Amino acid sequence: MVFIWQPPKELVESSNVKAFMDEHGFRDYKELVEFSAENIEWWWKTVADVLEVEWFEPYKKVYDTSKGVEWTDWFVGGKVNLTYNVLDRHAKGNRKNKVALIWEGENGERKKYTYLELYRETNRFANVLKSFGVKKGDVVAMYLPMLPETVITMLATIKIGAVALPIFSGFSSNAVATRLKDSKAKVLVTVDGYYRRGKEINLKPIADEALKDSEVEKVVVVKRLGIDVEMKEGRDFYWDELDGSVKCEAQPVDPNDPALLLYTSGTTGKPKGVVISHIGALLQSSKEIYFNLDLKDEDVLMWITDIGWMMGPWQIIGCQHLGGTHVIFEGAPDYPSDRIWSMIEEYEISILGGSATVYRMLKRYGVGEYELESLKVTGNTGEPIDHDTWMWLLKVVGKERCPIINLSGGTEIFGCFLLPSPTIPLKPTTLGYPGLGMDVDVFDENGKSVRQKVGYLVCKKPAPSMTRGFWNDAERYIKTYWSRWKGVWYHGDWAYVDEDGYWFLLGRADDVIKVAGKRVGPAEVETIVNSHPAIQESTCIGVPDELKGEVLWVFAIVKPNFERNEKLRKELEDLIVKKLGKPFKPAKIVFVEDLPRTRSGKIMRRLIKAVVTNGALGDVSALENPESLEKIKEAL
Repeated sequence: MVFIWQPPKELVESSNVKAFMDEHGFRDYKELVEFSAENIEWWWKTVADVLEVEWFEPYKKVYDTSKGVEWTDWFVGGKVNLTYNVLDRHAKGNRKNKVALIWEGENGERKKYTYLELYRETNRFANVLKSFGVKKGDVVAMYLPMLPETVITMLATIKIGAVALPIFSGFSSNAVATRLKDSKAKVLVTVDGYYRRGKEINLKPIADEALKDSEVEKVVVVKRLGIDVEMKEGRDFYWDELDGSVKCEAQPVDPNDPALLLYTSGTTGKPKGVVISHIGALLQSSKEIYFNLDLKDEDVLMWITDIGWMMGPWQIIGCQHLGGTHVIFEGAPDYPSDRIWSMIEEYEISILGGSATVYRMLKRYGVGEYELESLKVTGNTGEPIDHDTWMWLLKVVGKERCPIINLSGGTEIFGCFLLPSPTIPLKPTTLGYPGLGMDVDVFDENGKSVRQKVGYLVCKKPAPSMTRGFWNDAERYIKTYWSRWKGVWYHGDWAYVDEDGYWFLLGRADDVIKVAGKRVGPAEVETIVNSHPAIQESTCIGVPDELKGEVLWVFAIVKPNFERNEKLRKELEDLIVKKLGKPFKPAKIVFVEDLPRTRSGKIMRRLIKAVVTNGALGDVSALENPESLEKIKEAL
């Protein structure tokens, strides 16, 4: 695959990573990537200094694997606090009057907070939590959409040494109840309701249902819609009726103490409670935003995300640790259709991120007359991006001046295993190289490192942001990530490294389709199908077959001006056969109205497969559009 984008000289010369490489004597970015993976003690010590982590007590040792690589301790002997680093030090320093946070409501309401204003509001709520009896290690759950109070709650919780649990605001009461019960949350912060796609979503009644079987002692309700909701005396309090002092000292904690509890949905069993430490969340997010998104003091960052998805806390923590400005918004990214582009122009957003599905959604409408001159970097995560959408992002959105930082990792590492640098040439859909300090490899079935062959993504050394186990389930953590090859993190992604050392992801290993022993990643097929002018979006799955093991089924959304007919099916079949070969001719092409997706935009292939095979759906709580499953049944 050819290089299609070359970094302008001025971008390279002015970049954060180039300044770092010059200071430390690295000739190019690839050399830095390799050295940082080989020398993790040097790397993480150096990066903590470069990113100016402030310690209450200095650490004595960078890392310690005496309890096993799976339980590595970082910055041993030190004392730190995440909120102090992302907020207090800026509010007490020369950034106190700089805008930290910009919020836009779906109804057009806008708010801006300087670091000093955010600091005072965070302190006020931290003292409220303390008055409720919240102590170090207690869990404070947040069943909230993207609001300023969401950011304040998370930072206040972490500031007093408690653990913040963000819960996706689109979850049903059952999904919320599961997380409250497993975490034993002491306090829940929620909202009367919020706006989405022009509708009022009443959230408090759903929260009340979820609270019936929980140990939550206090509930704080943000007045967003100003509607009447049931309030339980002695338990429920309105946010604006609570008051606390604007002075609150950050709690010094062990760097490995939990700051965040992030639940991820599995195909079976209850959701996994991923535990992210203060130092892990702090270093991984700010490292990636500094070195790979090249955030500078004047930049404004917006990732199209939700607080219940890892990228929500990642944006807040990483951007604010660096003293930057970030934008969050209530509602859907395509309501109205030009919303993202108008926000880029109004707030002069320079770094834009989202998922491939969100970009495909926005691609339907185009960018209109918007110039988007402030943009300097675009990013993609959550799923592999197809060739057509990558090219659209490069040429139409980024006007060929903005590199696409296509990144991939997971909630379990609060960041990335793979992502490019704005200083390297790019090939379509590539993830560039491993992240700095991440010793990533591709293994075959026998655990042997391979190149120019599809294999399993693994990590051979620990990193500070790797989960500190699963909440109250150490055995499941070991089984999930460390049991396939001893001492090696198995991530479950299907990866490929080409002849130039560039990395590509082909989807989850569980999603890989094996037709008569030949493997193909869903993303590879979807890229081909999406290239047809009639197709808006598609996905594919492997369906069990007695003869071939599996056969390929394609599900496609057809653009409004095209007919769903046998002629189109034949064209798509021929296109796949031409690009992949006859063995991969699809057994079935199904035209559908929609595909099951999370609010962050990720298409849930496993649910489609469960519908087709009459299998168990498992956890569907992350779905934004559960009705799509019924429509797929009808289409079949």
